[in-house]
Amino acid sequence: MVEGVGIDIAEVTRIQRSIEEYGDLFTDKVFTQAEKAYCVEKPLPFQHFAARFAAKEAFSKATGTGWDDSFSWQEVEVVNEPSGKPFLRLSGQALLTFGHKNVFLSLSHSGDYVAAVVVIES
Repeated sequence: MVEGVGIDIAEVTRIQRSIEEYGDLFTDKVFTQAEKAYCVEKPLPFQHFAARFAAKEAFSKATGTGWDDSFSWQEVEVVNEPSGKPFLRLSGQALLTFGHKNVFLSLSHSGDYVAAVVVIES
């Protein structure tokens, strides 16, 4: 049974500006070390940062909680299977609350925009 659906679209240049302006203050708050390492190795790193940002936003929408202290940005990590397929790895409070549910993620990149869809089912 579907319990929640979240979608987010992010502008790559907006995320790029945030990273350039705030640097580690922004990236350390939003992304895990593994996510940062993954993104900086890519030819278009800001596109990958934006996709991860959108995925976390879509997850917060799918949960119905938003970012209300139920969990933190760091507890929702975008990871890729060897095939490249992305999925969300949860930890901390996010894992305790949503770890027993199926969480599905889809990402799409197109020019200066990225989109993420998260579906949570019991």
